[in-house]
Amino acid sequence: MTRFLVVLTDVRPVEGIERNERVAPERRRQVVGANSREAADRIAGAFMALGMVRAGRQRVKVIAVGRRHSRD
Repeated sequence: MTRFLVVLTDVRPVEGIERNERVAPERRRQVVGANSREAADRIAGAFMALGMVRAGRQRVKVIAVGRRHSRD
């Protein structure tokens, strides 16, 4: 089972340089964990309703973070 993170970040202004999330990631505002893709999508949908996201000043990202072993 894959776990997911839903991340709300500030959108950084374009400064004429190439964006590289590994070198200079966007500032995180909120991080929420989810156990399923469906739950992550619901959380992301709620974040997308925020005014700052709708205005383009913040962004929502859903990231798969490894696999959890299912208990049988």
